Amino acid sequence: MSSLTYFEAQKWASSFVSKHKIDKSTVDMLLLGMKDWNLTDLLLNYRVQMPVAEFERFKSMVEKVCQGWPPQYLLGEASFLGRKFKVTEDTLIPRQETAELVEWVLMDFKDEQRSLNVADIGTGTGIIGISLKLENPHWNVTLTDISSAALSVADANARRYKLNTKNVCSDLFLALDERFDVIVSNPPYIAAAEKSLMDKSVITYEPHVALFAAEEGLHVYRRMAAEIEPYLKAEAVLYLEIGFQQGQAVKQIFQDAFPNADVFLRSDITGHDRMIKVVFHNS
Repeated sequence: MSSLTYFEAQKWASSFVSKHKIDKSTVDMLLLGMKDWNLTDLLLNYRVQMPVAEFERFKSMVEKVCQGWPPQYLLGEASFLGRKFKVTEDTLIPRQETAELVEWVLMDFKDEQRSLNVADIGTGTGIIGISLKLENPHWNVTLTDISSAALSVADANARRYKLNTKNVCSDLFLALDERFDVIVSNPPYIAAAEKSLMDKSVITYEPHVALFAAEEGLHVYRRMAAEIEPYLKAEAVLYLEIGFQQGQAVKQIFQDAFPNADVFLRSDITGHDRMIKVVFHNS
C-alpha cells in the first residue's frame, strides 16, 4: 500500500495542477473517472489508502494533464448529457454546444410517434445519433463517418448501450442508399486561419480531420447543400452545428441552394450563433 490516502492524493494533485494554472476540478474528474466513483464515494473513501499501482497511474495522468493532455483521452471516456461515452484520439471530445444541438432535435420531435429515419453524419463518438436513439428507441438511426477508426468508437458506444444502429463508413452521403426524415451533423468547420485562436491542447491532441475545413471553414456545408437532396424524405429536417461566426454564411448557403426551405439560426447558451436548422419543402 502507498503512504497516501485518497484524500492526500487528491490534495497533492490539486497543489500540483494549481502550479500549472489548471483548474482543480480536473483532479476530481481524473480521480472519479479512474475509480468510476461519484463525489459521495470519494468522501466515503477519503481515509482509505490508495494502492501503489493506482496512485502511480493517477500521478501519471495528473502530470500528462499538466503537459496539455485532455483528461477525457487519459480516462478513455467523456460525459455527454448525463451518460458516459468512449473517446479516443480518433474522435472529438464532446462539447456543450453539441448537447444543445441534440436537445433542439429532441424538443422539435418530442411528440413524434412515427419511426423516423435519422442520420448522424460525421458521427465521431456517435454521441448525437446514440443520444437521439436512447431517447427514441423506435427511431432508425444511421451513424456515418469518413474515419473507420472513429466509426469503431461509435460502434463501441452503441454496443455499450445495447443499441441497434446502422454504421456506415462514408464521406458524407456517398455510401448511403436511403432517404432520411432527420439528418444531424457536427462537421469540421474551423478555418485554418482560426488555428491561432484555439486552445493548444485541442490542436495538439484532437483529430484535425474532424476540426478543420477549407473555404474558411465552409467547405463541408457547401458540399452538403450540393449533395443532400437525394437523401431527403418529404419535409425532411437538417440540423447542423456551426462555428460561432458562420451563422449568416451557412444560412445563405442553404437558402441559395433550397429557395423553398425554411432556414433557422439558433444561438447557444452563451449567445453565440452555433446551430442551423433547415426544413425542406417539396417544390
